[in-house]
Amino acid sequence: MEVPNIEKQIGISLYSTDTEGLGGQLRQEVEDFIVKEITNREEGTEGKHLVLEVTKRDWDTHHFTRTLAKILKISQKRITVAGTKDKRALTTQKISIFGVDAEAIEKVRLKDVEMKVLGRSKKSVELGDLTGNEFRITVRNIDLPVEETRTILGKATEEILAAGGVPNFFGIQRFGSVRPVTHLVGKAIVEGDFEKAAMTYIAEPFPDEPEETKAARQYVKETRDFRTGLDKYPLRMGHERAMMNHLIANPDDFAGSFLVLPKNLYRMFAHAYQSCIYNTILCRRIEKGLPLNLAVEGDIVCFKNEAGLPDSSRTESVTAEKVNAMNRLLKRGRAFITAPLPGHATEFASGVPGEIEQEVLKEFEVPLEGFNIKEIPEMSSKGTRREVLLNVEPGFEVSEDELNPGKSKAVLEFMLPKGSYATTVLREYMKADPLQMS
Repeated sequence: MEVPNIEKQIGISLYSTDTEGLGGQLRQEVEDFIVKEITNREEGTEGKHLVLEVTKRDWDTHHFTRTLAKILKISQKRITVAGTKDKRALTTQKISIFGVDAEAIEKVRLKDVEMKVLGRSKKSVELGDLTGNEFRITVRNIDLPVEETRTILGKATEEILAAGGVPNFFGIQRFGSVRPVTHLVGKAIVEGDFEKAAMTYIAEPFPDEPEETKAARQYVKETRDFRTGLDKYPLRMGHERAMMNHLIANPDDFAGSFLVLPKNLYRMFAHAYQSCIYNTILCRRIEKGLPLNLAVEGDIVCFKNEAGLPDSSRTESVTAEKVNAMNRLLKRGRAFITAPLPGHATEFASGVPGEIEQEVLKEFEVPLEGFNIKEIPEMSSKGTRREVLLNVEPGFEVSEDELNPGKSKAVLEFMLPKGSYATTVLREYMKADPLQMS
């Protein structure tokens, strides 16, 4: 089945299942997307950090922590989380608050938010505490009879289970759902062209943007008139406006214009470029008939850590003598085949997997030394490797859709490790435009 063009732009050119797509619609109601964080933390009774379990409906994580900080009259920096969660969803996650008593929390009343005190800790909740997420996702408005929907879901699930999971692609969220541009900005930065990078981010229009936004971008792209551009760009485009303000005050300082952005945003660009290359390598591996759940000579595998997750810092090359032993570890979930997120000090595979990696790098004309970004060192990346298979065992149920008479709905349940995307699983069932899945 043909993959949407927007996915091809980010390196995803195939589906791993052969079934017909269900189509359908996500998030018709907030409760159609339920996410619960999985963490290995255990809380005690002592420590300066108060730890809560927060269940919120239709709240962006950042907006929630900012609002809570204002109510408690504390700095937002004193509230920490293990991961950000979707806004249009019902989400449950742990947070920690430094130097606050449980009594203060009991007085807080926020619409569509429940907070439960779990205890205290000497350690704040941080990214490393998150091991994964549990999902319960309802796909509505499926234009197929219930039995046909059930048959397609069953066949797709059989294929996924037989393969040991789905390809561990970076989803469209990594690149920008409506405007997948971050990897293009990253490419220009790695090639040393900060002017092209800045102009791509500020002024490259995309088809699915509002007409007003496209017109504003096109004007600045053609004229480089940032001052007039500020009058044309909507206020919601705060990042582009900040960069243009910098360029008005500091003409031609295109590298410096990135430093007005939040650090977590400007560090994302090179990473998104790496992700596009990785997606392409993963597709090429599948196209050439190499399995994702069985190693071949030349592969590089990583091993699981104490939390049971793949640890990209512990890798080993698969030699002819080690293939059988390594595949026994793979079957037991103790090792994982990897593909590169290339950087200036990346370890590459050999044999056929290595040929695929070098072939894609050559096609992309990637200057690996360019990932050592001297103008903004925080953007640099040595590179790493990422497991190619997303182990997932979906369960599902199908019924008539009470919100859309005559249509079917499917409820999918699965668990994913941190750093992976629910849409990577959903796309195998829906085979729809990513904008329908955001």
